[in-house]
Amino acid sequence: MDTPVGGPAAIGLHRRINHLTTVPYPDDRSVKDLFEDAVRRFPDAVAVVHGDTEVRYGELNRLADRLARRLRADGVRPGAVAGVCVDRSVGMVAALLAVLKCGAAYLPFDAAWPGARLRHLFDVAGCEVLVTDRPDALAARFPGRRVTPVAGGEDGDADGGEDGAADVAVGPDDIAYVNFTSGSTGTPKGVPIRHRAVARLVFGARYAPLDEHTTLLQLAPVTFDATTFEIWGALLHGGTCVLYPSAFLRLSELGQVLRARSVTVLFLTTALFNTVVDEAPDVLDGVPTVLTGGEAHSLPHMARALRRYGPGRVVHVYGPTECTTFATYHPVRELPADGTPLPIGLPVQNTRAYVVGEDGRLCGPGETGELLVGGPGLSPGYLSLPDATRERFVELDVDGRVRRLYRTGDLVHAREDGALVFRGREDGQVKIDGHRVELGEVGHHLNDHPQVRQSHVTTVPTATGGRALVAFVVPRSPECTAALLREHLRARLPASMVPSDIRFLAALPLTPHGKVDRRALPAAGGGARS
Repeated sequence: MDTPVGGPAAIGLHRRINHLTTVPYPDDRSVKDLFEDAVRRFPDAVAVVHGDTEVRYGELNRLADRLARRLRADGVRPGAVAGVCVDRSVGMVAALLAVLKCGAAYLPFDAAWPGARLRHLFDVAGCEVLVTDRPDALAARFPGRRVTPVAGGEDGDADGGEDGAADVAVGPDDIAYVNFTSGSTGTPKGVPIRHRAVARLVFGARYAPLDEHTTLLQLAPVTFDATTFEIWGALLHGGTCVLYPSAFLRLSELGQVLRARSVTVLFLTTALFNTVVDEAPDVLDGVPTVLTGGEAHSLPHMARALRRYGPGRVVHVYGPTECTTFATYHPVRELPADGTPLPIGLPVQNTRAYVVGEDGRLCGPGETGELLVGGPGLSPGYLSLPDATRERFVELDVDGRVRRLYRTGDLVHAREDGALVFRGREDGQVKIDGHRVELGEVGHHLNDHPQVRQSHVTTVPTATGGRALVAFVVPRSPECTAALLREHLRARLPASMVPSDIRFLAALPLTPHGKVDRRALPAAGGGARS
């Protein structure tokens, strides 16, 4: 156990950062129990919408109970992990609930992932049962595992069994789900999340109004942890979860769904938010609360959003998977007058944040350090990776008591008011000709140019064994040239931070989760005009 100590300014700053973050929430209840509470309170309220289909709380509970009975018959026991691969549908939501009703944890996965990767995930998580809407295909691919058909969630179960499921005690410290994140070694890391962590995310929320009047759009792939917020933020309160009806996003359809279903809260990844602001800003006109995050923001896009939607409608959120979706939030009411990046803000409810320098001391205002996050939203650690768990999950005496904290690897500084400002990844700090370069800082200044729609900065190896900066830019017009952007950057950055290669693309390639797909970027020297 280490004891980071800072001066009076640093100690006072961290009191401001973590002031009044502790609020009451149902920390003694599981997701299963909280959903069933909502069923008892709002049995006839609409729980899930998919296209023209509306399913009420009582009906959804019966669908989940029926599937839970079959899962138990297939061997899903308390403490187990069951894989879930179901297209976005009422059946998908019923499958997640059914697994939880068994006292098990769900592991969402995509059937398009390579078989070797999936087998590794299943082995690490101890996943023996797969719940799916494509049982024949998965049974053929994974013959050693039991496959349970979801059996058409919207139309009920064909087994004709009676409603209700044997009650299974599920505690707040039990695991609700497992997500896998990419590892620096190329091996995915399993991140288990407790029921209590989900309750902490969606109760007492300051970043968005969540209650029985909430209508949330479920847009993210189920494998992305934003789904945790989109589904349980509605269903644990008696609100409505609207499932986006198509497999692929079309902005025109998104606008139609948001208007037709009067969606009140929406989460968009940074890249998708920027695309909407650029191409169809009217899509968000009627949504009271728009959350966005997942990557470093673009100040010009935030400026246009602020002008169109007004102060406070857009909320900038941040959070690693290990901290259960969201760790900090910042309602965008104004932009920094000095052109510095928009803050990621203050900790969400029942979350604590600390900025720790390389010397292990708490940082004062304006000092850059690593962001450490604590609270009941933390994962217990990585599955079967004790060394990685010890490295990233640490115990520190930070304010007179020992706290378990997650080392995010993200570099931030705190303003005088306590708001945290993202400065880049700890591993995003590279050396170019011996000079330290923050990729996030280069991208920030690129995005400030009026001719730049979006950008992504990375490095490539050189023939001499070093690294060179490469910028991929989506321009606003043909007048945007590499020479113009280099002149812009040279006026703001040292020469070592100006990319040696600037490539132009029609659009940045995105992963299914809406983040920049680095592997799909053209190789330096080809595939894009320079």
